[in-house]
Amino acid sequence: MKNLLIGIGVQLGSSAVAIMLAALILPRFSLHFGGLLTAVVVFTVAQSLLQRLVAKLATKYTPTLAGLASLVSTWLALVIASMFFGGISIHGFFTWIIAALVIWAITGLCAVLVPKYVLKTAAK
Repeated sequence: MKNLLIGIGVQLGSSAVAIMLAALILPRFSLHFGGLLTAVVVFTVAQSLLQRLVAKLATKYTPTLAGLASLVSTWLALVIASMFFGGISIHGFFTWIIAALVIWAITGLCAVLVPKYVLKTAAK
């Protein structure tokens, strides 16, 4: 149970950092402060659910594209978080692509580095 809560915390934290950095880096990516919490929660839940689905479909139909499953799920989660809850506004085709890449890269790095360095150091 403790590991599950830590995993959820890492996912929420990495999503929050990734979305805020994307908003700072990309000029056509707007993050509305009032919708930040909602956007992060919706994005994290959507990404978690979509990643499993997209990975399953990718490995079933095109195994060579299975590595792109997390990038596709990141983009789809970003679409969901921006469409329905108003915390995120993205304008422009290239901004969508770069935002998905930035968020995918940051959440991926956090998923690898946080448990390896931060949680290991905290356990000592």
